[in-house]
Amino acid sequence: MIEKIIAFLAAWIIGVISTLGYGGIVLLMAIESACIPLPSEIIMPFSGYLVFKGEMTLWGVSFAGAIGCVLGSIPAYYLGMAGGRPFVEKYGKWLLISHHDLELADRWFEKHGEIIIFIGRLLPAVRTFIAFPAGVARMNMGRFILYTFTGSLIWCWLLAYAGMRLGEHWESLKVYFHDFHIVLVIAAVIFAVWYVRRHFKAIKKQ
Repeated sequence: MIEKIIAFLAAWIIGVISTLGYGGIVLLMAIESACIPLPSEIIMPFSGYLVFKGEMTLWGVSFAGAIGCVLGSIPAYYLGMAGGRPFVEKYGKWLLISHHDLELADRWFEKHGEIIIFIGRLLPAVRTFIAFPAGVARMNMGRFILYTFTGSLIWCWLLAYAGMRLGEHWESLKVYFHDFHIVLVIAAVIFAVWYVRRHFKAIKKQ
């Protein structure tokens, strides 16, 4: 059942980007950065595939992704600043945010300081929740936006570049895979199933 839901989600992501173009990338990456674990690991590689097809540019999709990350991170920042942690701890499990995720983000922020906002944007899972402790700490908004945008730009560029290069080698790979969309859906399903199981294991342990 979970696999079917995730496969539908992956197909929806592809449909949004195909329909809305750069605006779809901004929208999806904003959702991913608003403490909602929508996988950028499928959003940006598919964007890179569209770069290979000549429908978009590499820097265009990278900037769109980074802008989306900033837009989605600002509400999460203010939620943390407004003392929203009790609410997130109570209802976060329904958004796939575990107490472990929040503790990890808090611990990294306390240990490494503001630079972790930049570093965290380059790390799977952590990047989705790192804006929250920045808000709790009332980090300077200008530096928060700068670190968020810079780290996100690198992350988005790397994933889009990987998708573009995979597209460049599609002729040699198509004997193994029938359709590029199917490859992305399978990759998203594997990642998301791992993430969901990890999340509910953490909740059960609590």
